[in-house]
Amino acid sequence: MKLALLLNIVDPKIGGVIIMGDRGTGKSTTIRALAELLPEIDVVAGDGFNSHPNDPELMSESIKQLKQKGTQLSIVKRKVPMIDLPLGATEDRVCGTIDIEKALTEGIKAFEPGLLAQANRGILYVDEVNLLDDHLVDILLDASASGWNTVEREGISIRHPARFVLVGSGNPEEGELRPQLLDRFGMHADIHTVKDPVLRVQVVEERTAFDRSPNSFLEKYASEQENLKQRIINAQTLLPEVEIDYDIKVKISKVCSELEIDGLRGDIVTNRAAKALSAFEGRTKVTNQD
Repeated sequence: MKLALLLNIVDPKIGGVIIMGDRGTGKSTTIRALAELLPEIDVVAGDGFNSHPNDPELMSESIKQLKQKGTQLSIVKRKVPMIDLPLGATEDRVCGTIDIEKALTEGIKAFEPGLLAQANRGILYVDEVNLLDDHLVDILLDASASGWNTVEREGISIRHPARFVLVGSGNPEEGELRPQLLDRFGMHADIHTVKDPVLRVQVVEERTAFDRSPNSFLEKYASEQENLKQRIINAQTLLPEVEIDYDIKVKISKVCSELEIDGLRGDIVTNRAAKALSAFEGRTKVTNQD
């Protein structure tokens, strides 16, 4: 589970991860802990869509227009966003809607970005994803497939980038995940309750130590966490240099074919994951072990 999440930070194009398992196995805790490991990115200041200052595919339409006019853009550093999508969220909250305050106070029609806009270039997390309403599932499918979100409200038409890593978690006993949505996740991890008594005691003791003194607990692991964060940043830098031999590509495709996996997404994801793992371990060449 942890490795799948880390590889998706190293290479967001892997396509996200779905984590299914028993209650109380730390799925949500582990995913939300990612927020402390996320690196910083360059974004256009004052833009509600986390627009990239140079990549047109990651810019909102308004920033594109400013760029075309030669306007000097102000750039700021911001941590990669991690956005929670609540089960009870409305379509307006997810996609965005009219800014009522501006409409009433200034008499102008303005767009208020939703969760998809906030998650652009970041992570969108859905807890209990198998219980998500069908209409929200459809919205996620459209956005994750195209990388764009189009909103039309009260005479306003807005199109903005929605490139995010989709991370979901859930308990399979509470309901099945729609096949269309399951297909949007690059990786899948099954989590089961720990049976080893020694390991269970260790988990209980760690949790007790955190509850007793959260600050002391965080200080204890601060150095280790900083090292992991730097390792992720180094892996992202190294990733473009990683190479994978043709023979290994053939092996990957052979395995996918023997498993009778529909389509070619399995081949693509496995190639990307292998390269991300190689970069994470500080190597520029993929091996059979990857």
